[in-house]
Amino acid sequence: MEERLQKIISAAGLCSRRAAEALIAQGRVTVNGRTAVLGGRANPECDRIKVDGKSLTRDSDLVYIMLNKPRGYVSTLNDEQGRRTVAELVRDAGARVYPCGRLDLMSEGLLILTNDGEISDRLTHPAHEVKKIYRAEVSGEEIETAVQRLRGEFRLDGRKLRPAEVSVERLERDSAVLRVAIGEGRNRQIRRMCTIAGLKVKRLCRVAEGELKLGNLPAGQWRYLNEAELRYLREL
Repeated sequence: MEERLQKIISAAGLCSRRAAEALIAQGRVTVNGRTAVLGGRANPECDRIKVDGKSLTRDSDLVYIMLNKPRGYVSTLNDEQGRRTVAELVRDAGARVYPCGRLDLMSEGLLILTNDGEISDRLTHPAHEVKKIYRAEVSGEEIETAVQRLRGEFRLDGRKLRPAEVSVERLERDSAVLRVAIGEGRNRQIRRMCTIAGLKVKRLCRVAEGELKLGNLPAGQWRYLNEAELRYLREL
């Protein structure tokens, strides 16, 4: 739950609330890498709060995991409609972790969860240009023409998208398996692009984010990130 920054800093035992306000006013406090402002709020469970470059959260308290999200789960911790959530799959991770971005209900594959807000921001903010790679099983007529269309210019919600990188893994008369890489994460972006191109998505699986690869992790299972993967995230 979000709280005022000065309250969080004071609760961490660093200084009084009044002194914390002065630190914020002096630009000495950051939240997920961005300079905080007076009146700002944060979630101490998932936002990385630093004072003079030093984190309020001990590194030993930070958890980073990779989940192979199955279809039929929503990428949130709670769902008003009572649907199954990814929180049910990672409840034994040893900490309350939050999804870095989302996969829609019927999409599956790689999902990173952490309580490190700064790392989450690095993975999801378009400025960091972390490529998200998907394996899409599609059907339709004129598949080769549709693939060329997918490589072209698109606008969604009034905004121009960066070109997608699309390659064909398998091609049949009225179906194909595509590998699609995008640098953005617009809502249901690949599904919407396929619809515009005249394709129906039968299955969509995220297989990588940057250098983080799903590999052979079974559906519904999770694992902690290894040292090489953590090093990659910190160097983004």
